[in-house]
Amino acid sequence: MDSVNEKKVTVYVEGLPEIYPDGTTYREIADAHQKDFSCPIALVKADGRLRELHKKASPGCRLRFVTLKDKAGCDTYRRSLVLLMLKGIYHVAGENSNIEKVSVHFSVGESYYCTMEGQIPLTEAFLEEVKQYMLTLVRQAAPIRKKTIATWEACARFREYRMYDKEELFRYRRSSKVNIYELESFEDYFYGYMLPDASYLTCFDLRLYEDGFLLCFPSQAEPGKLTDFTPTALPGCVSADAAEMQNKIWRTQKDALEWGKKLEIPTVGALNTYIVKHRTKDLIMIQEAYHEKKIAEMAASIAASPEKRVILIAGPSSSGKTTFSHRLSTQLSVYGLKPHPIEADNYFVEREHTPLDEDGKPNFECLEAIDTEKLNNDMLALLAGEKVELPTFNFKTGKREYKGDVRTLGPQDILIIEGIHCLNDRLTYRLDSDHKVKIYISALTQLNIDEHNRIPTTDGRLIRRMVRDARMRGTDAHGTIAMWPSVRRGEEQYIFPYQESADYIFNSTLIYELAVLKQYAEPLLFSVRPDEPEYEEAKRLLKFLDYFLPIPGDDIPNNSLIREFIGGSCFEK
Repeated sequence: MDSVNEKKVTVYVEGLPEIYPDGTTYREIADAHQKDFSCPIALVKADGRLRELHKKASPGCRLRFVTLKDKAGCDTYRRSLVLLMLKGIYHVAGENSNIEKVSVHFSVGESYYCTMEGQIPLTEAFLEEVKQYMLTLVRQAAPIRKKTIATWEACARFREYRMYDKEELFRYRRSSKVNIYELESFEDYFYGYMLPDASYLTCFDLRLYEDGFLLCFPSQAEPGKLTDFTPTALPGCVSADAAEMQNKIWRTQKDALEWGKKLEIPTVGALNTYIVKHRTKDLIMIQEAYHEKKIAEMAASIAASPEKRVILIAGPSSSGKTTFSHRLSTQLSVYGLKPHPIEADNYFVEREHTPLDEDGKPNFECLEAIDTEKLNNDMLALLAGEKVELPTFNFKTGKREYKGDVRTLGPQDILIIEGIHCLNDRLTYRLDSDHKVKIYISALTQLNIDEHNRIPTTDGRLIRRMVRDARMRGTDAHGTIAMWPSVRRGEEQYIFPYQESADYIFNSTLIYELAVLKQYAEPLLFSVRPDEPEYEEAKRLLKFLDYFLPIPGDDIPNNSLIREFIGGSCFEK
């Protein structure tokens, strides 16, 4: 540092130039600015590209800091915490522990549900010992090192480590290289960025739950705080009712997990092996039959309560609400009922009257974007036996249209209304609650990348929506990705708070769907330009889809939920 000839680099932090010695890492720059942030900096964006902190700063780059309150930073924290947990489990169990497998399955509140298989008993004492060792590595700031090795070598290493899901995953990898991470000699592969060391991972807990355990972490909004855990509330739940709903969702996801095991397709690698060795038509038919069975069971339960004349179906974006409502209608018809599927979206106010969000953009997710008065008037008239012409909303023109869809309800007729607000009683404020049945539908992922890398439900739904938006609404991938944060905020505000009132839950995920959506989504994602803000997310999704071998859509039945997104549905008008 004392040489006047020492090479320097200039970086631009929030637009202002700063000079550092050549070889300075992004972490060193982040440390110099950490005092200006209320929570730790996890990553940087250099010239619009996410970079891990151990990387050397590029001369002339423009930097923006990513903290744990940003989604990318929060995901990085959780990913790194999984690595720390795995290191702790294998360390406490010992090298000759006969641990067969540790799996990270799905979210439960602000935590991951995990299981451990092998000869080591899963007890509170064991988890406490693992936790204390993890905290030791946090205090020691144990480094997380990234290294690149040949794909064949990664396969050999993970076979040696008995991480067979990873070995199977890399068997289908096109690239000759793969990045793996090391923490205190423990090696693993993770899909996404990591923190530079364990010192960032100060907030976590391990708790027994059902037949496994929870890895608990802070929320994105409060990175330094764990949600209180009580017998009546899971991490992230604020009431006993919310905890009960979370338990319902957990049971639904657990059913899907067990279904994947029955098919011997719990991971992407296993799906790829099935595609290579078997007829994908058989898998499609089996999965569709499973969906039909679940819908038929729900219809039988509803038909047993003849006073229920209004079925309300809600769920987050791209859950398959429209197709589900039609298929449920078909099953209800078996019992002599005459269902009338109605989309609440057809009651959107005309686009010029759509409320604006805090950024001044149209807020299509809020309840006020729906003409609730008109909806209630029409539904009451139908229930009274009157003749009503129902509207259709034209998403390209932003106008409500009438095309002669006239309905009249008889004594055996029931209404099936679907839309994101259907669990909120304010949508149907004039309809008698004793006549309502509420169904929550969501694409609760039943497939993981491997034993330690989850597929978030939001990724599957985003890809579904992207494909449908391009086909039906004239929106490109750039537009769908750009609006997705607003959609997610709308879900958090308008859907999830009401899900605890649901009478039934339906998981709309199809185990084969991402292998089908891949061929539709990839061209859309490649259209996003490197100079656009959405490029980083498009690149991430392209990397994600690269794990999958493709399945053609020819053998998918025309009543399948996935047809709602790729086209060819028998329910499309």
